[in-house]
Amino acid sequence: MLGQRAACAEESGGTGRAAGSGEARGVWVLAMRGRGDQRWPWERLPLKSCRQGAERENGLELVMDARPPVLLLSVFGLIWASTLDHDYGGVPVWIDRARGEPSVLSLRGRILGGYQAVEDEGCPAECDCPIQWPSALYCDQRGLGSAPASLPAGTQYLFLQNNNISGLQPDAFSNATQMRWLFLDRNQLLSDRLPDALLANLSRLENLFLNHNRLTEVPSGLPGGLKQLRLAHNRIGRIPHGAFRNLPHLALLLLQGNRLKVLGKADFTGLSSVILLDLSHNLLEEFPKHLPPSVQQLYLSHNQLRGLSRDSLRGFQSLRYLRLSHNQLHSPGLPPAALNLSSLVELDLSYNLLTSTPVVPNTLLYLYLEANLIHEFNVTSFCRTVGPLDYSRLRILRLDGNKMDSHQLPPDWVMCLRVLHHLYI
Repeated sequence: MLGQRAACAEESGGTGRAAGSGEARGVWVLAMRGRGDQRWPWERLPLKSCRQGAERENGLELVMDARPPVLLLSVFGLIWASTLDHDYGGVPVWIDRARGEPSVLSLRGRILGGYQAVEDEGCPAECDCPIQWPSALYCDQRGLGSAPASLPAGTQYLFLQNNNISGLQPDAFSNATQMRWLFLDRNQLLSDRLPDALLANLSRLENLFLNHNRLTEVPSGLPGGLKQLRLAHNRIGRIPHGAFRNLPHLALLLLQGNRLKVLGKADFTGLSSVILLDLSHNLLEEFPKHLPPSVQQLYLSHNQLRGLSRDSLRGFQSLRYLRLSHNQLHSPGLPPAALNLSSLVELDLSYNLLTSTPVVPNTLLYLYLEANLIHEFNVTSFCRTVGPLDYSRLRILRLDGNKMDSHQLPPDWVMCLRVLHHLYI
């Protein structure tokens, strides 16, 4: 017996993405059930049955766990989870315990719970210095208006988030040349109060957190060893020329929640290793050109994009995850070749103005088209030809919240989408 588990469409998509409040109405789940190599007919299951937790009907097991903030989807034994992380730019912070990295990012409420603080000459009075991590300095949530006057020379992890710091002196970190992590999230930092030489001595700095401040441009003088730069939820409207020029090791760049309208040709010059680039929640009206070709995850949701050109994705041979939801994309603005990139694994086009299914590569695994205006389902969007070796590899397809029902699907769609696990319509 092949027991395929389906998560219902009310709360999530195939990768644990949170759904909008209007998605659940009229949603049906189509799930394939089978025995051995034998394919059985498709069944139509009402969403309401999923709210009962888990049940089994004719060999199909439905699993639903929509308790926030964790959403689980189990498919063939794989567990995918999505958690809401508002403090660090929406991307979880990975801890490498083998390198002695602190396993907590704040000591607030933890000192009495086993994290003993040390009071010695090297520990600033405004901070806590736990014996568990002698190279970490916890100065977060203290109402500070500036960085501590004297930092221990051995400081590698400095936590200054959730304070009232609006500016820093050029020598604020001059003594902490060993620093690897610097947290400045949720302060009041202003671009004109961050000196160019502020980070000049921090050649070992790898992770810089500047989310939720009042910056209007990308800081200058960034250390060349940076691997993560988090600038989410600021007021950034421009990227100064050469801002990323000396960052060959940067792998993660978060710029979502800013005020970027146009991205210039040289804005990302120097970024040769970026894997994740988040430009969502900005004011972009055109698909940005000249992005780093190394990008594997590109997020452009919640902008004002109306279309893509046939060359928009040219050169992105490593791009695997592309999110374009909550824009103004319409079908005439998507030429047939615009999204036909064979490296793509997941494509999110939900919450747009599409009226027909777009042409996608037959190697794509996850496609989200919910909450559009789609009334036309074209099999050729997924399979240019159909044969023993010519078929779509799609596993999850979401069409719920559109202007079509399951009876409008053409009869030959099953042959094209023969390995589809879940169809929401």
